[in-house]
Amino acid sequence: MTTAPPSATTITIDPWDPAYATSVTADALAELDATSVQLDLDVEMPSGRWRPITPAPREAPPGGLIVADGVRRIEARVWVGDPSGGMPAAGIAASCAAGVVRRVPGGRAELADVAVRRSLFTPSPHARDLETGAGAYTAVRAGGGTAEQLSLALQRTLSDLEVSLATRYRSASAEEDLLIVDGPLRGRAHLPRTIGYVKTHHAAYLSGPEAAVLAALRPGQRTPVFLMTTSWARHSWYLRLPAPSGAPWAGIARCEAAADLSRTEVADLADECTALIPHLAGVGYKDPRAPQNLVPIGALEKLLRHRLGDPGLLYRALRTATR
Repeated sequence: MTTAPPSATTITIDPWDPAYATSVTADALAELDATSVQLDLDVEMPSGRWRPITPAPREAPPGGLIVADGVRRIEARVWVGDPSGGMPAAGIAASCAAGVVRRVPGGRAELADVAVRRSLFTPSPHARDLETGAGAYTAVRAGGGTAEQLSLALQRTLSDLEVSLATRYRSASAEEDLLIVDGPLRGRAHLPRTIGYVKTHHAAYLSGPEAAVLAALRPGQRTPVFLMTTSWARHSWYLRLPAPSGAPWAGIARCEAAADLSRTEVADLADECTALIPHLAGVGYKDPRAPQNLVPIGALEKLLRHRLGDPGLLYRALRTATR
């Protein structure tokens, strides 16, 4: 029997379910040097002194924990006719839902608010709201009729719904509560004590020695805070959650916070999140996107998908309404 030489290439299995691709896309790694993001790596400490940071033990957060998330689903692909006899325009009938859960004393979580929106997305100027036996689908003008353009219009509607719900609930809750929004912070950076939680990596922002610090993180550690600017500015840091796999990005998540926070404020917020979030990590036998898909996020997504309604019933209602 032959054995592999010590220098043989190692292969590790990414823990995410293959149906969800991977936690980091291959394009993100391949285009590392092509990213147009501007980074200020010296926010918390000089880049030459970067090292993994382990937050000091602390008391429980001063307030409660709030988690906001949203889901989307395409129920039918449609064609919208042209009254003048032109070619029909493509479209989709889709639903999205956003919700907020709050952790209450005793560790339980309760649904604080939820909203559902059903829409008909198409570039056609002739589209009108579609009334069905299961509710109305509001006509929304999309930028084009390709699958990507229609999906983008749906995503924008979901993002608007998430922002509206988080803003409404945040204005009614205590400002010392920590609000975690699933995904980038865009549109919600004005909310106090709010972080964006990014679990899927579409770009690799760090390189060289800073990337080595990221790779060296152990569960419960984070990178120093840095400032990143694309079309908008925000503070950011990476942290690692407990993960059974040795894949390079296993358990890695990126957090975002408002750009106008002081160095002390954002470092304290980063420490608080890094101490808290690993305890909320998802587990593989319950969630195919564990550990990055946090337990309260996974539970909220399951509840929101239920609130979207039965897809078969909605499809039949759409077919009946368009006969």
